[in-house]
Amino acid sequence: MTDTLHRALPRDRFLPLPDHAGPSRDRRTGVEVEFAGLTPEQAAQIVQAEWGGTITREGPRDLLVADGRFGPVKVELDITLKTRWIEDLAVEILGDLVPVEIVTAPMAQRDLPQVAALLTTLARAGAKGSGAHVGYGFGVHLNTERPDDPATIAIVRAFALLEDWLRQSDPLDPARRVLPFVDPWPRALVDALAGADDWSLADLGRVYAKHAPSRGYGLDLLPLLQDAVPDTLANVPADQLKGGRPTFHYRLPETRLDEVDWSLAYEWNRWWVVEQVAKDSGFIHSLANIRQQRGLWPTGEAAEIAAKLWQSAIIDRIGG
Repeated sequence: MTDTLHRALPRDRFLPLPDHAGPSRDRRTGVEVEFAGLTPEQAAQIVQAEWGGTITREGPRDLLVADGRFGPVKVELDITLKTRWIEDLAVEILGDLVPVEIVTAPMAQRDLPQVAALLTTLARAGAKGSGAHVGYGFGVHLNTERPDDPATIAIVRAFALLEDWLRQSDPLDPARRVLPFVDPWPRALVDALAGADDWSLADLGRVYAKHAPSRGYGLDLLPLLQDAVPDTLANVPADQLKGGRPTFHYRLPETRLDEVDWSLAYEWNRWWVVEQVAKDSGFIHSLANIRQQRGLWPTGEAAEIAAKLWQSAIIDRIGG
């Protein structure tokens, strides 16, 4: 499945997320992209040239491009330490190892190609992704609005049961794997989600707070849970709660904007696979049963299971 499905995933178009329940609606997505090779000022000027707007300074290292075609865009150095002088020293010492980060407003799915075009322009201007330096470990974050509660639970379960496959099918850069930002979900959490047939969001919040009380996972659910069921997170460390929002915070994708065979659409379409699996309750049930019967999957078995149960169906959905 790894080669077949990933060859089939489009790099030049964003597959529309499935309609999980009720009338179709355009769930908006905010995009965060980390990179090196440009200063925040240079990156902000490119955003302004591409999307319009005016540049204002929000702090010593933070800029805002306001009133552009696609809403406000933050451009900042991605570093947050205890005090200003420590941050200044870290930036001076680490240099390019501290990434510039662009954070868009929530965007309609039809406008996501505009983000891809912006990344192409940034790359042509000198922006670099994780593969450009052994010490880089830069990410792309997709903050997609969640659907209703049952569909949200289904998407969370689908991710839990497919995370091994996502990681094995396109391994992360070594520098990013060792950083504490995109750890795999704890096995105890995945085991619990395998049996979560009738959970509410409150059930999810309690179990997630017990097993994964940190932001540093490939799929960070704390913002979503803090928005929906904040009372379930009472025991989560305060420094991990940065504010609630009704979105997933998918952190697994890697920034490779300067590599010719990579695209933002490809990373989006990997998330699309998760949401398509979430629509298929029979497939989720089969994966959950295998998980419960066999415990931990040996290396590669997740991909083999997915291949046997779902490969032809998902490629049919891609339409090619």
